Amino acid sequence: MNERKERIRRLVSLYFEGVPFSAQTMEAQRAIQAALEGELDRLPPELSQETAFETVVQRYPRLSDMAALAGYDPKEAESWRQTDQAKSLPLVKKQLTRQRRRIYAVSLLWTLAFEELLWLVYDLLLAPAYALPVAAFLAAFFGLGLLALSRFRKTERQATDWRYDTPAFFHLQKMRDCYQKRLLNSLPLSAGMLALFVLSALAFWQFGPSKPQELAETMFHNLFLAEIPLFLLLKNWLCLGLTSGRIGDPYREKSRKHLRGMVALALVYWIAACLPFCLGWNVMTAFFPASLIAALLTGLYNLTLRRQVVEQNIVFNKRRCAVLFSGAFLFFGFHFLRRDTWYTQPYINSVPVAERRSHEIQYDDQTGVYTITASSEDFKILHLTDIHLGGSLFSYQKDLKALKAVYAELAYSQPDLVIVTGDLCFPLGVMSFSLNNFAPVNQFAALMRNAGVPWAFTYGNHDTESLASLSKSDLNEAFQALSFKTSANLLYPYIQPEITGRNNQLIELRGADGSLTAALFLIDSNAYTGEGVNAYDYIHDDQVEWYADQVRRLSAEEGHTVPSMAFFHIPLQQYREAYQLYEAGDPSVAYFFGENNEKMIDVVCCSDYPSKLFDVMKELGSTKAVFCGHDHYNNMSLEYQGIRLTYGMSIDYLAMPGIEDDLEQRGGELITLYPDGAFDVRQIPLESIAPTEK
Repeated sequence: MNERKERIRRLVSLYFEGVPFSAQTMEAQRAIQAALEGELDRLPPELSQETAFETVVQRYPRLSDMAALAGYDPKEAESWRQTDQAKSLPLVKKQLTRQRRRIYAVSLLWTLAFEELLWLVYDLLLAPAYALPVAAFLAAFFGLGLLALSRFRKTERQATDWRYDTPAFFHLQKMRDCYQKRLLNSLPLSAGMLALFVLSALAFWQFGPSKPQELAETMFHNLFLAEIPLFLLLKNWLCLGLTSGRIGDPYREKSRKHLRGMVALALVYWIAACLPFCLGWNVMTAFFPASLIAALLTGLYNLTLRRQVVEQNIVFNKRRCAVLFSGAFLFFGFHFLRRDTWYTQPYINSVPVAERRSHEIQYDDQTGVYTITASSEDFKILHLTDIHLGGSLFSYQKDLKALKAVYAELAYSQPDLVIVTGDLCFPLGVMSFSLNNFAPVNQFAALMRNAGVPWAFTYGNHDTESLASLSKSDLNEAFQALSFKTSANLLYPYIQPEITGRNNQLIELRGADGSLTAALFLIDSNAYTGEGVNAYDYIHDDQVEWYADQVRRLSAEEGHTVPSMAFFHIPLQQYREAYQLYEAGDPSVAYFFGENNEKMIDVVCCSDYPSKLFDVMKELGSTKAVFCGHDHYNNMSLEYQGIRLTYGMSIDYLAMPGIEDDLEQRGGELITLYPDGAFDVRQIPLESIAPTEK
């Protein structure tokens, strides 16, 4: 039977040789082929196949005779041979390019209208004041989309009766196949992205109680997961109609069956794939295997069943595919890694106020100096470092552990002030799968605001990585927006001294009588020199001069050398010198506590450039203790040349391979200051206060 149909198809094609192609003539070919098959069926069955074909050819020797058999007017059939108005390939390519541009415009405008429609619903429910401008945008996008669509349809109505020469026809056939395949493949892709969009919203809701606004904001941040499928489906559907409308589609009914089947299969498949999440699995644990299986099934379909609805099933251009895949991966991957995510917010919302003593805090708009007037004899500072929040769905579990560790330290130590010495976030792409440094900062600030504990911050080398979503100036503005005038607990200055660094600040601690009991210097150790990988920067000369000027000024005002402490991220070279002397058994180095177990690069990862800060500290005699982070496995405290050099215990669960399971290095330091300038430093290992949080 199939052999007979193929023979009839070749016979009809022979009669149509030289006839320009159009939707009408292609439909006529299919009708004539069906009529000839019926004619063959009516012949006596005892006739051989060759005799039957000869009989049919003798009865219908001309194209007009065959057309009459199929119900066409013979005169109309003769007009099919007119070639004077056949469109050539260059003209067709030009027309298709113009129409595709209109299709892209329609698809984009309607996708934007879809987004504005969702914003309109959101604003009507939660922010009515913004509803009117959003409605205007919606009307504009929808109206422009209708205008572009009307121009597209007007041109297509004119093209209904156009005819095409052979090169133009085969180009249209090739393009029809292309968009047929793209439409079919965009269905499983769209279903997967929509499933991820729904799962991300469900995950945010399941992780804990959250406000409707927070859930809505999370959904809008992930809205591209719904917009991309919508754009692809609209674009491919219209482009398929553009090509098949000009030359017809012999696979129309089969295509519709395939489309309906794939929609139903995708719906059933992703509902089933989401069941593990509904049973308590992590979103990524359920989604990625399901995505891989869906991709394999789509590939299998492309190699088998899809050939039923296209002329040429597989056309593989290696170079084009590699370029397109690489470009798409880099573009979408980059933007995916930079986006804000807020999956830890439900936990942050549940954090209660931590117990602490209340002290008066004032900010000087002229000098950028915060003054804390203590209400007690002693003053407690909790030093935290290297918290390394990733801020992504991939790092959610580790971020949650880090935030819980921070709160456990707060609740246990009940500090009067928290100082974080850098690497609050980790926008490096690796480990965290995030380039975002906005969401982690906001999440930590929200945690501290809910806990009600004042805190200050100095930058680390990872807080403003080159590809991070916020630049140095942007992140500075973000910190200022979260600072004291807004939150009443973040002591981040609104003005900076005109020296090297992203944040160099002085915090004054005063007694009830107004006397200065201690000065806290938060100094930016900067990030990288740009001379190579992990070429760490140092505290520059102008920063040291600023420090020295402040110490001299305060000492002159108080009439004596003021006691002070310094906090920064990257250790000074003297940390290495002191450790090496300690290891050699030199009695000039006094040991207090801790271990240095860093092995990833060096035991002490300091800059190759020496800073003058340590020598100036010795000369001025004000600073007796400095605190840093950076080396996650180092937490040793040594006294060297009269200055206490202390590594902070890290919080990090994320930035180093395997560190999530290591316990001994994780925690903080409680620094207690006394009115006479004396101080005490005590480690608070997380394992000793929250043994279940590993």
